[in-house]
Amino acid sequence: MKTWELIARGRVQGVGFRWYVQRIALQNGLCGYVQNRADGSVYILAQGEPRLLESFELAVENGNRLARVEHVDKIELDSAKKYDDFEIR
Repeated sequence: MKTWELIARGRVQGVGFRWYVQRIALQNGLCGYVQNRADGSVYILAQGEPRLLESFELAVENGNRLARVEHVDKIELDSAKKYDDFEIR
């Protein structure tokens, strides 16, 4: 299992983006969480199989119909706390 941090930038707050991210994560069987950041970006920590994380990353880059994702930064973590669900914080 891999752990990725994703930071989505653009119009990603106030448009239902966190709920979209949670739905896509659960559809892909991923665990972790999503939360808004003070700088207007959205932070995502996702854990799962690499091919599912790749599919998830593409969905995050596309965003929901109201979001406008301009950029997604990705960092692969060597170690992280294990999560059992995917929550919105």
